[in-house]
Amino acid sequence: MQAMTRPGRKLRAVGALGLLPLLLAAGEGGCLLCAGGAPTALTETDHSVPLSIEITTKLDFSRAALPASGGGQIELDPQSGNKRVGGGMVDLGGAALVGTAIVTGEPGRAVRIDMPSSARMTSAAGGVVEIIGLRTNLFGASRLDSTGRLEFSFGGTLVVRGNVAGTFRARIPITAQYQ
Repeated sequence: MQAMTRPGRKLRAVGALGLLPLLLAAGEGGCLLCAGGAPTALTETDHSVPLSIEITTKLDFSRAALPASGGGQIELDPQSGNKRVGGGMVDLGGAALVGTAIVTGEPGRAVRIDMPSSARMTSAAGGVVEIIGLRTNLFGASRLDSTGRLEFSFGGTLVVRGNVAGTFRARIPITAQYQ
């Protein structure tokens, strides 16, 4: 998804995180990462080049199973891309991917990227799991490069409690604004 805003507007992309078929019953399927028509909100100042954000890779926790109803977790580190599985969770293989995004705008400008620290994911069957510790690989002040681009990754820890199954999805708002 690529959304453009008018000068003086804050950009907000709504992403969907997904794909955790907890395979007590096998499930596969695409994950929606962005909703069309993302909402915008005002910022304090005008800028000649509007910001845009594009989600280029979907956050995907891959496939896992719980042999018992205890629970477990899968962590995707946005810095390294490494996956760690813990608790009673069993990794069933497949590619786990951190999410990636590209922000474009006025070259050299400082930007702020915001996202919530947690999100609830639901399945069509009504199961609920949670992503905690949502974060990016950005540290300190973020700035668009000389071509007006900033690429970043995001990840977190999927926590499963109890006996749930299905393909889980969530919408996560990611915002970018000039500083």
